[in-house]
Amino acid sequence: MRRRVRQSRKDKDGDITALCNHGQYWTPRLKNDAIRDIENGTHSYYVHVPGTGEVDIHVVPHPKHGKYLRTDPDKTRRNNLDDLPDC
Repeated sequence: MRRRVRQSRKDKDGDITALCNHGQYWTPRLKNDAIRDIENGTHSYYVHVPGTGEVDIHVVPHPKHGKYLRTDPDKTRRNNLDDLPDC
């Protein structure tokens, strides 16, 4: 099942800690749960901003900080998890 993300929760360092879509039963989905969903193929997550289409959220490994969530870089910042409204 694909889940649309409209907001994100960030910690004091700006790291994504949860994905949200207010009004959906699954929200907020904590980072580690979303990572597990994506890696297991249980759910996929995406951001949709008018004019950009659907942009998938991926799990990316970091050598020092473990795994994190991000969208692929493109021509706009409007679909970046960091730039979504807080939840």
